[in-house]
Amino acid sequence: MKYVIVHGDGMADWPCPELGGKTPLEAARKPNMDRIAACGELGLVATIPNGMPPGSDVGTMTMLGYDPLRYHTGRAPIEAASMGLDAGPDDVIFRMNLVTLTPAADGATVMGDFTAGHISSAEASEIVADLSRNLGGHEFEFHAGVSYRHIMIWHGGPVDTALTPPHDITDKPVAEYLPKGEGAERLRGLMAQAADILSRHPINQARRASGKPAATSVWFWGQGKRPAVPTLRQRFGADGAVISAVDLVNGLGRLAGLEVIKVPGATGFLDTDYGAKGRYGLDALRHRDFLLVHVEAPDEAAHMGRADLKVEAIERIDELVLGTLLDGLPRLGDYRILLMPDHATPCKLKTHSNEPVPFAMVSDKALGHPPAASRRYTEADAAASGLIVADGHGLIARLFQKPSA
Repeated sequence: MKYVIVHGDGMADWPCPELGGKTPLEAARKPNMDRIAACGELGLVATIPNGMPPGSDVGTMTMLGYDPLRYHTGRAPIEAASMGLDAGPDDVIFRMNLVTLTPAADGATVMGDFTAGHISSAEASEIVADLSRNLGGHEFEFHAGVSYRHIMIWHGGPVDTALTPPHDITDKPVAEYLPKGEGAERLRGLMAQAADILSRHPINQARRASGKPAATSVWFWGQGKRPAVPTLRQRFGADGAVISAVDLVNGLGRLAGLEVIKVPGATGFLDTDYGAKGRYGLDALRHRDFLLVHVEAPDEAAHMGRADLKVEAIERIDELVLGTLLDGLPRLGDYRILLMPDHATPCKLKTHSNEPVPFAMVSDKALGHPPAASRRYTEADAAASGLIVADGHGLIARLFQKPSA
């Protein structure tokens, strides 16, 4: 038996005026998703426990069957695990974005772009290397990740500093969201030192000359210490793999005991190679029981407030990822497939929200019969089903058809 989760990051949304009052899932042409919803189980799942922030770290941890209230220690430690970084018991790991801070008309400094114009990994690697040479040492370590997403380790640092995800404050003044509490003064000082280095960095000079946003500052958030979780093999007896271009998802995969499959052309953005993810996913399943395939593009489109691009991303997932898997899985034997996002990302908000999200789950046998109901994979149809999985971390046990741990 093969078990597959297709993870469309942030696919769920609210009705969008630019789509005639439809959500992107309602507006998209997605016959494969709709077929799964019609033939299988459709409902809502709560991926974000009450009181926790609606981030991909929390939502994907829930998706993989780990109760965030028990296991979540922060987003950055998960990404560090993906990068293979070692951290001691007293080390605190921070996510470090390269961001573009811009002046507003009233003189305030605002979060102009939390991705620094989706700076390339090659450019970012040079910048982070210079930050490490100038600011690293006994107390701090700097490690380059992908595009704008990087890691800072503070040896013996505080874990309870109040920090805000930069994607939550797009176009907002940053002053009230700067670090607060224990260690805040030290982090603010580090940000100021980094901003000085970035102001005269050759990479930024070249980006400005070509009309691209410069990486004007670093932004720390998502801190914590490395968590310890049981693997999926220990829980369900399954060997598996994860396909993602995002360190966060790969890090959770590593913690769950999954092999990280690198896919050429996978970017973590709208230009990712959807078809390659489908093909590599099928190949991974030839030798493994379980696959989590993640596509970041819908979430990125929603952060941009672009419902049209979100529709396009959903349609490409349906055709090139899900379609490829559904075409090839019958040759590998029996299978069950789960389709879901980690959270909603409303285009209106340009950030995440915490309401339950639609999921659809089906077996190959059910797909072989006419649809049991006339319904589509949408927020409204999922709500109309009346099925709500309140403890979202238990949904994966339904995929494996085993009691929840």
